[in-house]
Amino acid sequence: MSTMDTFLPHLHATSPAGLSFAPSLAVRSYVLERDAGNLLVYGAATSDDDAVAIERLGGVTRQYLNHGHEAMFEPIGAPLYVHEADAPAVRERHRVTATFSDRSMLDADFELIPTPGHTPGATAFLWDSGEHRCLFTGDTIYLRDGEWVDGLDVRGSDRDAYVATLELIRELDFDVLVPWAATASGPAYAMTYAAGTARRIDAILDRMSRGEAA
Repeated sequence: MSTMDTFLPHLHATSPAGLSFAPSLAVRSYVLERDAGNLLVYGAATSDDDAVAIERLGGVTRQYLNHGHEAMFEPIGAPLYVHEADAPAVRERHRVTATFSDRSMLDADFELIPTPGHTPGATAFLWDSGEHRCLFTGDTIYLRDGEWVDGLDVRGSDRDAYVATLELIRELDFDVLVPWAATASGPAYAMTYAAGTARRIDAILDRMSRGEAA
């Protein structure tokens, strides 16, 4: 039987996919198993085994992209949603079903939180699984050998917006960080708590204030 990696109850990860421009990193998409309809967060390469496993989980009703860079991968065919500011980049390759712009909720468990900085339309997704509060940050915060780092140093990033976004994330209530990218040989997600989150984000902000690369 085809299976996906189940990192936490109801949170399933596709196989890791490499990035040609960052060979040490791997990216994944995540299936959020929900009574109101499964969601797929992020864009990443999906193997045939992944596709079978997704169908065994009941398929997905929507796919949400954190930012336009994920358009390099083929969507799985579900309705595709992305922030309006990154929609033009996605539409160059794929059909976008709908866009959003403001902080909002889907049902009572999935929150869309615009987090501009990495790209103008970068968006975090906060999901209450019933057991954990998982924050999907895309590349705004990703994991390098388990360390929280920023993706500021890319074309189109906005430092001031990035700082405001990190300050926003520091105040969010979550206990699992689930980025798009992570070092291929390291953990793909991180458990956290309020004080630990503040400390790690403050370290990123301090590094940025000194002009240091991630």
